[in-house]
Amino acid sequence: MPLLTELLQRVNYHECDVNQIVRDACYLRYMQEAAFEASAAAGYWDDRYQAMRRIWLIHESAVDFIAPLRYGDQVRVRTWVADFRRVRSRRAYELWGSGLSGYAHNSPSEERLVARAHTDWVFLDRDTGRPAAIPDEVIAAFFPAGQPGEAQERERFPAALPPASGVVTLRRPVQWRDLDSVGHVNNASYGDYIEDAARLAARLCGWPARRMAAEGLDLATRQLRIEYRQPALPGDELIISTWLSELTEEGAVRHTTVVRAADGELLAQSHARWGCVDMQTRAAIAMPAEFVTALGRA
Repeated sequence: MPLLTELLQRVNYHECDVNQIVRDACYLRYMQEAAFEASAAAGYWDDRYQAMRRIWLIHESAVDFIAPLRYGDQVRVRTWVADFRRVRSRRAYELWGSGLSGYAHNSPSEERLVARAHTDWVFLDRDTGRPAAIPDEVIAAFFPAGQPGEAQERERFPAALPPASGVVTLRRPVQWRDLDSVGHVNNASYGDYIEDAARLAARLCGWPARRMAAEGLDLATRQLRIEYRQPALPGDELIISTWLSELTEEGAVRHTTVVRAADGELLAQSHARWGCVDMQTRAAIAMPAEFVTALGRA
């Protein structure tokens, strides 16, 4: 059995959007913090990795969103290592949420599963930046009773379909707030890039947040998968492009790429399945025909 750890925290105001719903990127941040806590529980805190001249970096993240988290909720992240390969490891997560009617003295409501997720990490040599073999003692720390015999099968990252409608593109420089202690854009920041591009695309086709609110609807991600190819660094200017495929009244797939402007290098790409939800209940609803038509023309 793997080492199972949990991280419990309150949803903060700054983690929510204008509707007080937790942004997609914050799920990635919860997962990252839970992974760091789990590593420390196994005896591998940051100082120890520094002494080893090793570091874990995320190659891919995938999240299935089941229910929303709101401002004031508590979120409990359960996490464990699913497997190890020679230089890679998959970590699995369950995120459980419970609503609070007030502040900390109130009892939380019954927990509900709000997301399932996993991340694929690569073990790197800090000095060369190249993949390094995972030592047996590291594996033993996360699998005290011995690891499973076979690694989980990986699915290839889905190939992006050609745009059925227009491509929306925005440019932005790497901001200081996007960076982490490794010196490159943190994996969770790409979640904000992706959501920013999606909201811009909706606004450009005539459906800004104000119009959606008037119609009593909102956009919600159901599945998000991000592949990280190369680091984005201070001084980089990013070109973020997004387009749709499989557009129906039930939703669509949004493809997004993040490219470095200077050389056209693909830094990250995402595949997100999303649809409309009722503004109040957050239950899935069909997209208005007018909205589908506008997205198809964009």
